[in-house]
Amino acid sequence: MFIDQDKCKGCAKCISYCPVNAIIAFKRDKAQGIEAHAIIASAECVECGVCYRAKVCTTDAIVRDTLSYPRVIRQLFSDPWFSHPGTGIPGRGTEEMKTNEVTGRFWDGYIGIGLEFGRPTLGCRLKETEKAFKRLLPLGLMLEPKNPLTQLIADPKTGALKPEVREEKVLSAIVEGIVPLENAERVFKAVKELAEEIDTVFSFDVIGKVAPDGQIPARDAMQQAGFAPSVAGKTNVGLGRPLFKNF
Repeated sequence: MFIDQDKCKGCAKCISYCPVNAIIAFKRDKAQGIEAHAIIASAECVECGVCYRAKVCTTDAIVRDTLSYPRVIRQLFSDPWFSHPGTGIPGRGTEEMKTNEVTGRFWDGYIGIGLEFGRPTLGCRLKETEKAFKRLLPLGLMLEPKNPLTQLIADPKTGALKPEVREEKVLSAIVEGIVPLENAERVFKAVKELAEEIDTVFSFDVIGKVAPDGQIPARDAMQQAGFAPSVAGKTNVGLGRPLFKNF
């Protein structure tokens, strides 16, 4: 995204539409011979297209340009109007992790975890997610292969991302996978430590099948690691789709 300076009138109406505060407005400075105008800071823009689709610019000065790799990664993670080529669906993740009845992602003896980086409104450099990979892979994290972030890993053993994508900024990205239930407490403690190292915000999701006796797997381990879990139940049977068997 960029702002055509020949068209921009400096009204600053677009400022509030940017979710990552990448649009900068400049007031008129008669002494310096500067007219009022706005620019999009390229390094901070996540290519979400919100300012463009808002149609708030009365002179059509906001321009959506054609993006090349690796810049296009910003758009694929941040703009819900574009489908990721590796997942076939728009956005930063996979199909809902909660639809276990039809996807069978989470096996007996395992829990699903998701670390959602960048929300609310801060965005994140992909290199921040790499820190999570490097922390959690040694603890038995098995990554979701259909996740678009997983597809940017150069070294599956260490979790190192492809060098050219590390500095790309996106609105949000999700580290997504499963871990053995027996490793849960170690994983939760690692996430606590990770929170002190990450240069953005992230939320932590834990998903598990409810045990036959009604117990929530890993709840006690979360509490022992210092979390105060908010337990939410959701039944999503995926109407119109066959249920997953044998998990």
